[in-house]
Amino acid sequence: MIRFKRKKPWRIIRWTVLLTLPIAAAGTAKFIPMMRSAAEKMCMSDTVKETSADAPKQSKTDNALKSDILSGEDVISHGYGVYAEINSTEVRLQSPLDMKSDNPGEKPYPENWSKGIKVMRTTYGEYSGTSYFDLDSCGQVNNKSDIPNDTLLKESRLPPDFTVSETDEPQVLIYHTHTTESFEPFVRDNMDAEFNYRTTDETKNMIMVGNAIQAELEAKGIGVIHVTEIHDYPSYNGSYGRSRESIVPILEQYPEIKVALDIHRDAIAGADFAAQPYTEIDGREAAQIMIISGCDDGTLNMPDYLKNFHFASSLQQQLEGDYPGLTRPILFDYRHYNQDLTTGSLLIEVGSHGNTLEQVQYSGQLIGRSLCRLLEELKSASKNLS
Repeated sequence: MIRFKRKKPWRIIRWTVLLTLPIAAAGTAKFIPMMRSAAEKMCMSDTVKETSADAPKQSKTDNALKSDILSGEDVISHGYGVYAEINSTEVRLQSPLDMKSDNPGEKPYPENWSKGIKVMRTTYGEYSGTSYFDLDSCGQVNNKSDIPNDTLLKESRLPPDFTVSETDEPQVLIYHTHTTESFEPFVRDNMDAEFNYRTTDETKNMIMVGNAIQAELEAKGIGVIHVTEIHDYPSYNGSYGRSRESIVPILEQYPEIKVALDIHRDAIAGADFAAQPYTEIDGREAAQIMIISGCDDGTLNMPDYLKNFHFASSLQQQLEGDYPGLTRPILFDYRHYNQDLTTGSLLIEVGSHGNTLEQVQYSGQLIGRSLCRLLEELKSASKNLS
């Protein structure tokens, strides 16, 4: 299934607002006293919130537990395993816990839970080690290649190798090679012992996260195609080939697409625990995310891999600048992941299987917001050059 909405409905909304302005103006004087009263109550409410914000926060990490695994040197991605109310400033999404699928498929999300391994809530900070280096403004890169860090740092300073223009055509493609990857229902001490954290229910798998990204982009008028085909069920093997078959015709049909995001989740775990990497942003918990930018050792047929890295570096700094603590370092490694198809092709790990549905949905929204800002900056740069 492919979802793409053009921007024409916004023109209808604009004319509707213009036609109703005279009616609204006529009643304004009557409601001014009521508005003043409401404003006074809001100010009182804000004072209460500021006072409560000074309360001490509960510790988010258990650094003593499994510190050798969570140090960062040994934890890398394994590559596996909307209902929007939009106004001028905010996209409101229904909680995934409240969403009900009309067709949850052959592998529905569990309704009853058993007790399994421990969930370890943790927040990754800055990493140290010879493979890591800092980007200029913020964010880091985990360089697993033979390319020197200094060389990659210079490459990170180059802008993305595509331009963004004013168009009604889609410019972003969202898809999911491992569509059925799923998450915890809510914060708790133990995971489920019988659930393998994969489901065909689109309200509880990666499609839900893609929907959150899509909603933010469309709210800003950016055209998106969201491929919701399941590529990893019933067979996991060959899923990258199947996702490639899904997206190649779309890229051929819509040459204006500049960004292609394969949205996954990670699987960070040990023998007796699973990690829940999260951070707090604007009073809400968000799953920490990781961008993967593949490189070529001469065997992967990906000659333009550094162009993807340019985009990855720009997006990483935009995300971390907008929402400090949201990102883990970019993983730059010898991986293909269909990143030969555009110069804006990336894989993004949104949380891990220990994260909750609401944490990853919120992270999807944050990704969408930062991507909007980055694309707007690129659009402005293109205008200035023309």
